Amino acid sequence: MKCSRFLIAAISALVITACGIPEEQYNAKVTEAEKLKADLDAANAAGAQLEEDLALLRLENQTLANRLAELGENVQKLLGEKGALATDLAETKEREARLRKEREAQAARMAKYRKVIEKFQKLVSSGKLKIRIVRGRMVVEMASNILFPSGKAKLHEEGEVALGELAQILATISDRDFQVAGHTDNVPISSKRFKSNWELSTARSVTVVKFLQEAGVNPLHLSASGYAEFQPAADNNTAEGKAQNRRIEIVLMPNLDELPDMSALQGELGKK
Repeated sequence: MKCSRFLIAAISALVITACGIPEEQYNAKVTEAEKLKADLDAANAAGAQLEEDLALLRLENQTLANRLAELGENVQKLLGEKGALATDLAETKEREARLRKEREAQAARMAKYRKVIEKFQKLVSSGKLKIRIVRGRMVVEMASNILFPSGKAKLHEEGEVALGELAQILATISDRDFQVAGHTDNVPISSKRFKSNWELSTARSVTVVKFLQEAGVNPLHLSASGYAEFQPAADNNTAEGKAQNRRIEIVLMPNLDELPDMSALQGELGKK
């Protein structure tokens, strides 16, 4: 290696001598060429580094673009979910307001029915009638033996007195219709006037309706019906059950805009 360098130096000296170029000038040119070559190598290296950095930036840019697109989809999804939640919230508030209004209306109706029960309380306490809640309706029940002789549809004196007291109360309830329903036990009847329990139960309810009308109850709020033995309140296999089934019911008909669940009142009536 040293020999090669010495040979190159010797040849260079001969060339310089042969060409007549001063050694200093030659050496300056060589140094300048080496510097240019070094600058070129550095520039090439820098260019390669820039290409590498550029490729990395392109990769990062693509990653960011993908992430941005994903975030955009998530934002749209979140906006959609936000809209759905807002709709659900509005519907929930609407249902809550509706339920609150229904509860308030129910409470008002229950308070009204409790006042009606209070009006009947004296007759209930005296044993002349009782109040039941049947299929969501308030029913005032009077035993037939208080109102009618057996197998008859004509009120006896005790029945007129009891109905007169009842009529005074019904006349104060102006916003309600009353259906008077006659019921019998399952013992068949066959008489000159009544061919079956249908005729007997219906005739008794009509008698009560007419009496209530004459006692001051608005006939526009009265109706009569007979059910014979087909809606028993108790078991017809016992004498006690038969006695309970022979009855007159005055049903307080609900208004069309109120069909309250009055099952809670049944428990309260049981305590009295």
